[in-house]
Amino acid sequence: MQITTLKIMPAILAVAFLVLPLAKQGRAQELPKQQLSVSDNQLRAFAKAYVEVEKIRQEYGPQLKETKDAEEGKKIETEAVSKMQGALTKEGLTEDSYNQIFEIARADDGLRKKLIEFINEERQKS
Repeated sequence: MQITTLKIMPAILAVAFLVLPLAKQGRAQELPKQQLSVSDNQLRAFAKAYVEVEKIRQEYGPQLKETKDAEEGKKIETEAVSKMQGALTKEGLTEDSYNQIFEIARADDGLRKKLIEFINEERQKS
């Protein structure tokens, strides 16, 4: 069963591209200049949310793939999305702020490296 209606999943999967060297292009350049700075606290909140969402994906992804019942799949999907949104909210983030931090970090090598460090630190805590 495909996970096509998860609202957060594209952004979460896109974080995988953080490890790839990307050109300083894209949506981050379209953001107003005052929005291009991201504090360490925001990066740490993103890292915590990312690690938690990663755990949720690992838990619910196999269940979604294995289910043959569309109704059961929708139930699993709804629960996963709810938990993902809860993980963002717990860290003071919205889907928009999460996506914005991702885009800014994607466009800035220094921020991307710092974010990867924070993500790795959070993974080690778990």
